[in-house]
Amino acid sequence: MTPQRSKKPVLEYHGKSWLKVNLPREGLDWSHGGGHSIAADGDDIDTLVAALSHLNDQKKWRWPKRRHFFFSDLHGDAEAFATSLVGSGGVKKTGKKPTDFILTQRGKNAVFVIGGDCFDKGPSVLKLLRTILHLIEVGARVRVLAGNHDVRVLLGMAGVKSGPRSGAGPHQMVEMEHFFIRTGQKIIPLIREIWDEYLKNGDKLKGIPGRKECRKRLYPSDTWSESFSKRAEGLLRPLQVRHEVSRIVKKQDRFEKLCAAQGLTLRHVYAAVQKWQQLFMAPSGEFCWFYKRLRWGYRAGSFLFVHAGLDDTIAKRLRVGGMKKLNDEFRQALHDRPFGFYYGALCNAVRTKYRNVDLPFSTKGARFVRQAGISAVIHGHRNSHHGQRLAGRCSVLNFECDASLDSHTRTRERVRGRGAAVTIIEPGGRIFGVSGDYPYVKVFEPDATLAELKKGRKQLRQKS
Repeated sequence: MTPQRSKKPVLEYHGKSWLKVNLPREGLDWSHGGGHSIAADGDDIDTLVAALSHLNDQKKWRWPKRRHFFFSDLHGDAEAFATSLVGSGGVKKTGKKPTDFILTQRGKNAVFVIGGDCFDKGPSVLKLLRTILHLIEVGARVRVLAGNHDVRVLLGMAGVKSGPRSGAGPHQMVEMEHFFIRTGQKIIPLIREIWDEYLKNGDKLKGIPGRKECRKRLYPSDTWSESFSKRAEGLLRPLQVRHEVSRIVKKQDRFEKLCAAQGLTLRHVYAAVQKWQQLFMAPSGEFCWFYKRLRWGYRAGSFLFVHAGLDDTIAKRLRVGGMKKLNDEFRQALHDRPFGFYYGALCNAVRTKYRNVDLPFSTKGARFVRQAGISAVIHGHRNSHHGQRLAGRCSVLNFECDASLDSHTRTRERVRGRGAAVTIIEPGGRIFGVSGDYPYVKVFEPDATLAELKKGRKQLRQKS
């Protein structure tokens, strides 16, 4: 299969002299590259071809009226986000700092969708959030979706109380007691960042209790696993309960040692958590805007934007109640019913990887998706090292857009260079996948891509 290269650049970048990433300009059909572009663990190639044929034949595509830029899994990397903004063509870089940019005319008319997972890993969550806020302040239309890391950080930090825990406390407090440890070692860079920026100068440990008391307030109680199992009855399958209990035990066994390796005691951690609550939850907090803007999902035309994926239950609710109702339910449940939310269908959509421990998505759910008028799901969460991928799940098209942007992931997974990626949905009927890790802009056009898939399905089977 040898798709034709475009005769002229499909994208122009502004202020690229400030970048340390080579962004592609010439385009090739999305099917180019085999398994680097077509995911191998969803539907097989023939099923994917059939699903795309149906959408084309039945004219199911409804393209948004505005251009949409989708960025996902930024994980505290402001530099990668700023570079990805340039990759969209929506901003012009004017200096070396992440916030040194202005909107282009292309950006003024577009919608910027942040696809979740702004938190954890680093190098700087706070710098990333300030870059997103700058994008909002220069006049961009910005939608911020919830990722599993964003949700887990909120539940974990909010679950840490300013006083001693009482076993006879409110039910909501008891059921949240394990969420902080559930965040695991990935929260430690944020703790370190908050300590260094706000607390290390002066006697900021004054009034902070001793190590033993801080441990009680940060860790789940000795009877947690028993109460968790009872609370989870009817909500989680036995396999899921065992999986969750096992994860919490492992995380709490090593959390303090991992903190110590970063020069943090449990007293430092507790002080930083209290400061996080002021920054993110107080009405006057510097970052209170973030969770106020957070939404479960977003829809434009026949495209559904979520962080991770779907299951049968949420697909049915999408068909019956629509996006607004799901977002309203998300906001209420996130704050009022944390346990049922985190282990239920709403949060499954921000953390599923379609494993046995995740809620199932079947042909029944796919039917609900089609009845809701969705032609494709745009999401992150499942990372790749060669740009975006197209997958089919029960004959529902999925554009997987987590392209391993953040420096932490790239170092750990031995991906060279800095990260940059954006997925662009064009009103005229095309989708562009831009990544610094792939030499061409991936171009999806329903009819052209279908023709290429049909011609090259044998080769794609072999490569995937």
